[in-house]
Amino acid sequence: MRDVDFWKARNAAYQTAYHAVWIPKYRTRVLSGAVADRLRGLLSEVAQAKGFEILALEIQPDPVQLFFSVPPAIAPSLAIQWFKGITARSLFAEFRPLRRVLRRGHLWAPSCSVGTAGQVSAETIWRSIERAEHLRTRR
Repeated sequence: MRDVDFWKARNAAYQTAYHAVWIPKYRTRVLSGAVADRLRGLLSEVAQAKGFEILALEIQPDPVQLFFSVPPAIAPSLAIQWFKGITARSLFAEFRPLRRVLRRGHLWAPSCSVGTAGQVSAETIWRSIERAEHLRTRR
């Protein structure tokens, strides 16, 4: 079983794990090829800049599944807001055709699904994301 590591901050030791899923606006299937590759890189850059850890990531043409850890002072909703906002601005700037497909400058649907994970469910989430990755390669 994979463990979610304990992290140490100045005033705390923490072990947080969140599973987030969000989709492009109108479930438009735009997350493939170069866009998906760049999104993967951007999510890693955001995580590194903000001091988060990406534990697992799966990008499909429609949904994004992200399993991540953030310090306890950061609300998971704020972390997701940063992930979505920064990646949307960068992807629209780098991939102009996205603006024609997704009008009004909105890449992501306004909602998302987020849940916490303990030790037992963390392994379940990893298996789920890995299973989704294998299914995607068979399509």
